[in-house]
Amino acid sequence: MSSQNGDLTARARIRDAAIELFAERGVGPATIRDIAERAGVSSGLLRHHFGSKDGLREACDEYAMAKMAELRERLLGPNGMMEPAVLAAMHPTAMLLQSYLVRSMMDGTSSVLFDSAMESGRTWLHNADFHPSDPEGYLAVLIAMKIGIFLMRDQISEVLGEDMMSPTGHRRMLRASVEIFSLPMLTPEQGERALKALDSLIPTEEQS
Repeated sequence: MSSQNGDLTARARIRDAAIELFAERGVGPATIRDIAERAGVSSGLLRHHFGSKDGLREACDEYAMAKMAELRERLLGPNGMMEPAVLAAMHPTAMLLQSYLVRSMMDGTSSVLFDSAMESGRTWLHNADFHPSDPEGYLAVLIAMKIGIFLMRDQISEVLGEDMMSPTGHRRMLRASVEIFSLPMLTPEQGERALKALDSLIPTEEQS
């Protein structure tokens, strides 16, 4: 990330180094000493700026979410030119932050990624020419499916023969995602029949 830039403040170098190491190893295995060494500072200076690893992690979460929101607005907003599926492939910073946020959520102590994705999804659905019968359920399942890709990083990387989060590996993964989402697996008629069958098996609030 940008922690190698000499013009960054010590606080920013520590934060960037932490994001890199948390994304690579997870929050637990990345030690204060490792982060300080990656940032080129002392452990004491890290504690001076952030107090503890928990304080550093909170700062990283806040920065990552703000930066992702900024990138989404720039690339996907009213004046943007990019589709959501290729955001990470086109912007290396987004790719790292996505990896960090998924790692953070995997540790079970942060739900910022899912909450933010739900909020972005609601905005997308509001402006989309598509209205699912259960918007919240639709978004939750869609987001979980996308996050599942990151959770299966090791298995996908083994199949690809290269790290899924490397530039070429990530592009291959995203190309596959685009093709999957652009090709319906059911015809409209099959989808309608499946929904009717589900409605007959699961009572709605009106029927219960």
